[in-house]
Amino acid sequence: MSARIDTGSAIVRPMTIAALDGVLELEVEVYPFPWTRGNFVDSLVAGYAAWTLNHVDGDLIGYCVAMPGVDEMHLLNITIAPAARRCGHARRLLAELVQLCRLRQATRLWLEVRESNAQARDVYRRLGFAQVGRRKGYYPAPEGQREDAVVMSLDVGAGGVLHALD
Repeated sequence: MSARIDTGSAIVRPMTIAALDGVLELEVEVYPFPWTRGNFVDSLVAGYAAWTLNHVDGDLIGYCVAMPGVDEMHLLNITIAPAARRCGHARRLLAELVQLCRLRQATRLWLEVRESNAQARDVYRRLGFAQVGRRKGYYPAPEGQREDAVVMSLDVGAGGVLHALD
């Protein structure tokens, strides 16, 4: 995969079962406590919004999975390959998700992020997400410990604060 991939040369595709080998390979590379194939399959079977972001040559750049709710959407997983970070790919996937929220008339996008993941929290803040709470012991951590999640939310309604993604 190229170290710098322009978001314009990347294609958003619906995630399929056939794409899961690559998705799982990246998931295991990036996370110490990765989702399982079953987590992804269950999300696809449930009809969650799930996309891959691929370079025009087909190489996987990233993916996201989000669960629709009543008047809201919950981002469950967004991942960008380490070599492709800081190129606007997460912003691209989030912009697609915001468009879907607006299509479905969802007014709010929610997510949880590890408390220790300051870089991701900063990206979300720059994109207009606000910290709205904390979930104690939400994530597994090394040696059987648990880590808190920071809950963040973004207003995606017509008057929302999504300037960074529009």
